[in-house]
Amino acid sequence: MANYLKWGSTFFILIGILLTNLNIYPLNIFIHGTGAIGWTAVGYLTADRAIMTNFGLQIPLFIIGNIYLLI
Repeated sequence: MANYLKWGSTFFILIGILLTNLNIYPLNIFIHGTGAIGWTAVGYLTADRAIMTNFGLQIPLFIIGNIYLLI
């Protein structure tokens, strides 16, 4: 299960990076945020604190981006 979640989340992260480079906003925030949530879940499932720290700290940044979008 974690292996499929890793690859799916990696796909979302890479698509989010591509959308950022193409300046396609706000879709990049939603796609990349989905990947970050997936990788945080993988870190939790595998008890990998480094992964949870890296991707878990990205989630508030995406939330801020979503709030900024609504304002």
